[in-house]
Amino acid sequence: MPTSLPGWILLAVGLYLGLGVLFAIAFVLKGAGRVDPLARQGTWGFRLLILPGAAALWPLLAGRWLKGVDTPPEERTPHRQRAQPESAR
Repeated sequence: MPTSLPGWILLAVGLYLGLGVLFAIAFVLKGAGRVDPLARQGTWGFRLLILPGAAALWPLLAGRWLKGVDTPPEERTPHRQRAQPESAR
């Protein structure tokens, strides 16, 4: 058990990444296709590419997967808002 602050920080980061890797494997195999319809047709190369990101962002992706969100959120950037017609704003 760590006794210093750096030891506790390393333990917390290790736990976060360990849980992230476990989640990412399940997400790449099953969850990606449920969260994004286009990911259902993704190749194994695509799935390997999203593995590190899924491990790093696992709390966000886990929340979307558990909520059953099946489409990615729409971007709300100033550029997209200006490109929309006035009636759609």
